[in-house]
Amino acid sequence: MIKKARFSDIEGIQRLINHYAREGALLPRSLNELYENMRDFFVWKEKGKLLGCCALHISWKDLAEIKSLAVDRKVRRRRIGSRLLQSALSEAKDLGIKRVFALTNREKFFKRNGFKKIKKEKLPHKIWGECIRCPKFPDCDEVAMIFLIDN
Repeated sequence: MIKKARFSDIEGIQRLINHYAREGALLPRSLNELYENMRDFFVWKEKGKLLGCCALHISWKDLAEIKSLAVDRKVRRRRIGSRLLQSALSEAKDLGIKRVFALTNREKFFKRNGFKKIKKEKLPHKIWGECIRCPKFPDCDEVAMIFLIDN
């Protein structure tokens, strides 16, 4: 059910992400951005329908970010989000990445999945490039969470 995204998944990924973006829970993603970053994405599909997505975006030689983690509301509570997240963390480990972070307003979810809260200032300035596009900027309500990988 979990696989790497394909070109045919991109419009479904965009619909799912932008649904949550309209609610202020995620940043919106353009088709162009999704096509350019398609290889970052894992998807969860059932009977041909895309029900979840999660991206692992490499930021630096030992640092990656979890982005655009979204699951269709109809299938919540089935641990699809956790499974997608674990796939991304497994890939990070395979790549030799030591730290994976997330900027989120779902602190409990990430904590249940092994992440720890950190001060945003501990992350490199490079990662704040998308923040300027956020409608909440500069009054961000997200917390920084980090997962340390034992390679």
